[in-house]
Amino acid sequence: MNKSHQFFIAALGCPKNLVESELISGAFLAAGDSICFDPEDADVYLINTCAFLPEARGEAAAELTDAVEWKKSAPGRRIAVAGCLMNHPQFPEFKEHFKEVDLWCQVNDTARLRDLLFNDAIPSPAGEKCTYLCDETMPRIQLTLPHVAYLKICDGCNNCCSYCAIPNLRGELRSRKLASVLAEAETLVKNGVKELIVIAQDITAYGHDLDSGETLAKLLVELDKLPGNFTIRLLYTHPAHYTAELISVLANATKILPYLDMPLQHISDRILTAMNRHTDGTHIRELISKLRSAIPNLTLRTTFITGLPGETEEEFAELCQFVKDSAFERMGVFAFAPEPGTPAAKMPDQIPLEVAEERAAKLMEIQKNIMKRAQRKKIGSIQRVLIDQIDGGTAYARGSADAPDIDNLILIPAQRTMKPGSFINVKIIKTAGCDLIAEKSRS
Repeated sequence: MNKSHQFFIAALGCPKNLVESELISGAFLAAGDSICFDPEDADVYLINTCAFLPEARGEAAAELTDAVEWKKSAPGRRIAVAGCLMNHPQFPEFKEHFKEVDLWCQVNDTARLRDLLFNDAIPSPAGEKCTYLCDETMPRIQLTLPHVAYLKICDGCNNCCSYCAIPNLRGELRSRKLASVLAEAETLVKNGVKELIVIAQDITAYGHDLDSGETLAKLLVELDKLPGNFTIRLLYTHPAHYTAELISVLANATKILPYLDMPLQHISDRILTAMNRHTDGTHIRELISKLRSAIPNLTLRTTFITGLPGETEEEFAELCQFVKDSAFERMGVFAFAPEPGTPAAKMPDQIPLEVAEERAAKLMEIQKNIMKRAQRKKIGSIQRVLIDQIDGGTAYARGSADAPDIDNLILIPAQRTMKPGSFINVKIIKTAGCDLIAEKSRS
């Protein structure tokens, strides 16, 4: 008889990785195991790693250190590690340092982690090409709020940006069949999800690897038709892959929020070429104009990278002016750090990290003032919000402009009729930093 276990899972990294953690947890629960929210109650410590940035690898190292101490404190405990760390050039160093780990599970074996740990299953060959892709038949437990779920529509990436290790870590683009995505979405909505967040490394590349004609535009049309009182949020789009059809769908859909996450990374043509971004400054400016014209009250979230090798003071100044002119509602900035195995790591004219960080800080200082002005403009407006939680006398909610765990909150005096996972209309009355204070609307 298969012995049941109590497992704790540390879900590291971004929402794309969180979906994998939910699938790993689902496989354990389907086998009769129990999830613990305190590792001291568990006999299995699962870590789903991210290796995308040095900070992510540092987070993995810290979690592994905790897990090793946990294992040493009681007999019979096991540690299993999954995620893209196993595909990173620094993995041998991790494996040598953390010898107490019982199983290192590469991406292709994500769905088989439990069998590999307990049932003597044979792991996939080391260095094997990434082919793993989740589907609607795999058991999954939501580790998010019950009314919020991420819908992963593809994995891997073919963009091959010069600074990015994703193609090395996750492999080439692999899109799910449209029917598979719809089936999972329908199940999530039937189970009470009110905000469905479509994610991938690049959702606008969805279907580019398929011969059956699937595109993000076609997928969104079908998702928008699903019955139920829910919204759809889109994360991680690429400016080079927008089409007139997609913009039309975004403008006319009834459930898709007017919120687009579109990492632009830079505006200088020379830097964009060096980044291998497949676009240029003119296209980016024209696309932003088209999107804002087509989608009323659009919130644009973007990210930029400062300090790519060879970035001049003039090119950085161009980026600063672009940010001022564009007035993005949401923005993040990363200081360039060379990733092993990427073309940018070998480029000449590497810029000192402290210079890249200084530029990033300056750009964010510009953005803070823009965001504060944008938030103040909302005072007096009526917003439809989704309540995430109620703590004491305060309800914490989000409107269309705010993705969970990324953006800002709307704080409302709680009332008895308010429940997490419900939509209400509120009136914005003031700001609190970049958050908003509101009251329930009478209209």
